[in-house]
Amino acid sequence: MNRKIETFAFLSSGTPDSDEAAEELIKTYGQSDARDADVIVALGGDGFMLQTLQHYMNQGKMIYGMNRGSVGFLMNEFNSTGLKDRVEAAQSETIRPLKMVAESVEEGTVTAFALNEVSLLRQSYQAAKIRISVDDQVRLEELICDGVMVATPAGSTAYNLSAQGPILPLDARLLALTPVSAFRPRRWRGALLPNKVTVRLDILEPEKRPVNAVADHTEVKSVLSVTIEEASQLRATILFDKNHSWNERILKEQFLY
Repeated sequence: MNRKIETFAFLSSGTPDSDEAAEELIKTYGQSDARDADVIVALGGDGFMLQTLQHYMNQGKMIYGMNRGSVGFLMNEFNSTGLKDRVEAAQSETIRPLKMVAESVEEGTVTAFALNEVSLLRQSYQAAKIRISVDDQVRLEELICDGVMVATPAGSTAYNLSAQGPILPLDARLLALTPVSAFRPRRWRGALLPNKVTVRLDILEPEKRPVNAVADHTEVKSVLSVTIEEASQLRATILFDKNHSWNERILKEQFLY
C-alpha cells in the first residue's frame, strides 16, 4: 500500500540505544508533534510498541516500530536510511484489544484493555482452580493450573506461544484460550474461540488459592472473577515493512525448530 508521508514523530523507549536512534532520525527527518505527524515511529521493543499503540488507540494514527530492544516481533528492523520510502510502502494491520473486567477482593471492579493477552496467574504455592464459561455456558467446570490466558492474534506470539498456545494470523477472527501448566485435566491444551464471544473465568476457592489478573501492563490482585471480550470499537494501526509482513513472520515462526 502506497501512502504519502511528510512528517514523523519519533518516540524513544528511553534506553540508550533508543535515544541514540531517535536523535539520529530527528536530525535526518525532523520531528513533529505526535498529534500532527503522519506517522509515529516507536523506537524500542515489543513492550514499548504495545504502550504506544495503547496510548494512541482510536486516534487514527499509524504506528511504525523499529527494533531497539531485546524483543521485536512487532517491530521492523532498524535502519536510518530510506525511512520515508519504507513507511510509504509498508503494509498496515488493524489490531483490536481485549477488554477485561475483573472483580477483585481488594480493588472492586477494575476495567483494563490488553493488546496482547489477559492472563490469570496463581498468587501462591497453591495451584489455581478456575471455572471457564463461554457466552454464559460453562465449558470447563474446574481447571487446576498455574494460570490461563486469552490472547489476541497480535499476542499469540508472546506469552501465549511460550505456554504452547497456537500462533494466530493477525487477520484471524479468533482468540486463543490457553492454560498455563495445566494439572487437571492434564491433556487439555486450550481452545480457539471466535472473537465475538465473552469469556468468564471464575476463581474457585479464592481465599485458599488466590489469583491475580493481568491485562498487558495492568495487574489486579486477588480476583474473584474476570470477564474478557474483544473491544471491537477500539482499534490501532500498525505498519510492517512490505518484505517483512506480519503474515510472513507468522509462517517463519511456525517452521522454526
